[in-house]
Amino acid sequence: MKIANPLYYPLAVLVGCISLVMGVRFLQLPSQVMLPVAAGISVAGASFLKSREPKYFELANPELEREIKAVQVAVVTLVNQSENLRLEAKKLLTDSFQIELLTGLEINCDRAAALPQKIDNIVLNLYGNTPILSLTSLQQQLVEVQQKLSSTSGVAKQHLSQLAESLRRNIKLAQDGEDTRLARIINISTLIQDCTGVLQQLQNKLRTSDLSESQQISELQLLSDGFSSLLENLDLLVNK
Repeated sequence: MKIANPLYYPLAVLVGCISLVMGVRFLQLPSQVMLPVAAGISVAGASFLKSREPKYFELANPELEREIKAVQVAVVTLVNQSENLRLEAKKLLTDSFQIELLTGLEINCDRAAALPQKIDNIVLNLYGNTPILSLTSLQQQLVEVQQKLSSTSGVAKQHLSQLAESLRRNIKLAQDGEDTRLARIINISTLIQDCTGVLQQLQNKLRTSDLSESQQISELQLLSDGFSSLLENLDLLVNK
């Protein structure tokens, strides 16, 4: 157990003070004896409390640290925005011909809500001693993307093509023995930003559209499908 500074742990200091008062006032022990005893109790208590805290490690890469913090903030923003969209959609999409759109939006919002925990899991892995993402894992991701590319079109195909290009760059880094952690976080960050952008478009269009017109609903559905494809790409990166 590492020694900790009691000044960072008020509870440990309080226990030490109580032991000092108890020893001097009730046990009639000399203060010269109780002072070091109380200090020892405070240090021991602080060390115990420190040992119970979650462990955080330095990544020795300030740029990566900044990107990680930015991603963690961005994904929380995405979740909050998606929850706002969910609430608005429930109020506005009440007719039977709007149910498919509402259901799709709610499914996407549920998927977005699961992202912060997945991001946290990735960050914990990044704190390990594996600066190079498994080449096999990267190649598997690229194969999955290429398989999807053959059966998609439009915006989804564009998103997948961009992801495939990013994965090829990461594979080249891994083959060269370079640290792929930063590239991976930047890829995730880019997808989160894209998701947030599409989500904002969805929210704006939901507020301004005539929701009694099927054409307007179809346009909203296209945006929802685009959001869904981005979330699928994001899942591909964060689930490996």
